[in-house]
Amino acid sequence: MEMEIEKVDILIIGSGPAGYTAAIYAARANMKPLLYQGIQPGGQLTITTEVENYPGFPDGIQGPDMMVNFEKQAARMGADIRYGLATKVDFSGEIKKVWIDDEKIIEAKAVIISTGASAKWLGIPSEERLNGFGVSACAVCDGFFFKGKDVAIIGAGDTAAEEAHYLSKMCTTVHMIVRKDQMRASKVMQDRVLNTPNIIVHFNTETDEILGEKNVQAVRVKNTITNELQEIPVSAFFVAIGHKPNSDIFKPFITMDETGYIMTDPGTTKTNVEGVFAAGDVQDKNYRQAVTAAGSGCMAALDAERYLTSKGH
Repeated sequence: MEMEIEKVDILIIGSGPAGYTAAIYAARANMKPLLYQGIQPGGQLTITTEVENYPGFPDGIQGPDMMVNFEKQAARMGADIRYGLATKVDFSGEIKKVWIDDEKIIEAKAVIISTGASAKWLGIPSEERLNGFGVSACAVCDGFFFKGKDVAIIGAGDTAAEEAHYLSKMCTTVHMIVRKDQMRASKVMQDRVLNTPNIIVHFNTETDEILGEKNVQAVRVKNTITNELQEIPVSAFFVAIGHKPNSDIFKPFITMDETGYIMTDPGTTKTNVEGVFAAGDVQDKNYRQAVTAAGSGCMAALDAERYLTSKGH
């Protein structure tokens, strides 16, 4: 069966703040961008509740509402926004090929990758079974629901420390589970955690199982030195062990760091492949904010526009 082929000037892969902002700029520049939303339209912000740090919203805004606004604005400018997942790419030629849902091929003169990142999970069955019933990868989104309760958080980096501190303000006790005998977090974040009376840090400890039938009741942990098991009664289990950039399909062509974050030329969104640009969390492991993602989406659209102009398109 012949695959359907569609030709466009500019293809945007992904639909968080970076992808939608790139679409707004590219559409206004009359580049008629095509955007595929991917597996999670709106990206990580759709699992965030209150966004209070995005400029221009003095009263805050819900993450999902914000992404609806971004999408509407891109559509009003003339971006062609579709539901679909990029499953394979071929960036070997001047015309870039991207397979959508393994059933059609988009041929684009320029591509903007804004596929974002996803939270990492431990990979134990109880974690998946109780996801949404006390298991969460976003303390800032869901901590509110466990006001006055005991909770656990797993992780040892800045994010985990930050989220443990955030939870300590509303939860009775926060059990922080750290696999090694020390945290990876910066000194200032560690001090903040260790000086918060209702955060109990369990060093040399790993999660054995999350317990509960319909929702989280406890976490069973194992001491990595003595192998001793202990059950800690908690109402929620937060996973803060980092993020993984959604970049696997680009590996054969695009230069990345060891974690899979796409490398871009400093001060630009240019990748090692001419005509392919990357914006947002897929290339940013430092800031990972809605506003910085949107900013890099703008940069990607401008970089792509200059590239197409230089090629006489």
